[in-house]
Amino acid sequence: MASVDIGIDLGTATVLVYVGDRGIVLREPSVVAVNSRTGEVLSVGQDAHEMLGKTPAQITAIRPLEEGVISDYKMTEEMIKYFLRKASPGTVLKPRVALCVPSLITAVEAQAAVDAAVTAGARSVYLIEEPVAAAIGAGIELTRPKGNIILDIGGGTSDIAVLSLSGIVCKNSIRVAGDKLNGAIVKYVRSAYNLLIGERMAEQLKIGAASMDEDADNQIFEVKGRHLVSGLPVRQIISRKELYPVVHDCIAEIRDAVHAVVERTPPELVGDLYENGLVMTGGGALLHGLGKYLSKHLKMPVHLAENPVECVAIGTGRSFQYIDKLYDGFIASSIHKH
Repeated sequence: MASVDIGIDLGTATVLVYVGDRGIVLREPSVVAVNSRTGEVLSVGQDAHEMLGKTPAQITAIRPLEEGVISDYKMTEEMIKYFLRKASPGTVLKPRVALCVPSLITAVEAQAAVDAAVTAGARSVYLIEEPVAAAIGAGIELTRPKGNIILDIGGGTSDIAVLSLSGIVCKNSIRVAGDKLNGAIVKYVRSAYNLLIGERMAEQLKIGAASMDEDADNQIFEVKGRHLVSGLPVRQIISRKELYPVVHDCIAEIRDAVHAVVERTPPELVGDLYENGLVMTGGGALLHGLGKYLSKHLKMPVHLAENPVECVAIGTGRSFQYIDKLYDGFIASSIHKH
């Protein structure tokens, strides 16, 4: 029986699983619901995500990954086990697994990811850096002597890399991404309106009204939460214009990180970057007006990948074809075969 190759985009907010020739078979939130008294795992993924902020005292819905790396080893192991079982039911042979990780992951964090996947049932584990996986998923030709710059904005981290001739020329990874934007929105609504909103409501507000385009139509969005003075549920209308300075601070950090990578790029490749432009992937890249804002400040064309949310997962799944071709991008010290 043929072995199965599985690529897992182990995101802070969402896990996507890519299987062999079948493509993406699973997309679920990175959440585990646990009985805090017994330690029993009650549900994983979408079912657990719906429990966030709504659980009784003895049930805790937790995110086992923070800022792109494992914060709760045991729960990550349970989550990977659940997704492997769901993605390839009835498989006799243990699968080869490629896991996607942030560019500047430490050796300890890399080892934790490998161990979690092996304990969950993987035969061999490969770690691939997010911008490389994003480039493969976006269909960028990595083997040519042409410079390409990738920006992957996930939930926990934003990863930037300049790629040429099957390798990474220079890279950066910052822990400012979708979750930081949500946190900034929660903080703003609390200080401006004395209104406490949840993480999911902040996410909906970000998608529905936030923009980096100052000239965009001033859309409004209704949020629901608890008033901190009266303690009662209230609704509040929030406009796009008032959210601009809130999201701007986080996006400015990402812009500066991209700028720093371009500054370290050899001059011959910089010419290619300005010709080919910046390719954006990840859920955070869908923020309204982001491409226009980055293009204006970085003075280069900015393109959104064809399928930004699934790019990294597709690249991780297809990365098995590149194991012998890439000089960099696979974290060599962590390619463990068991």
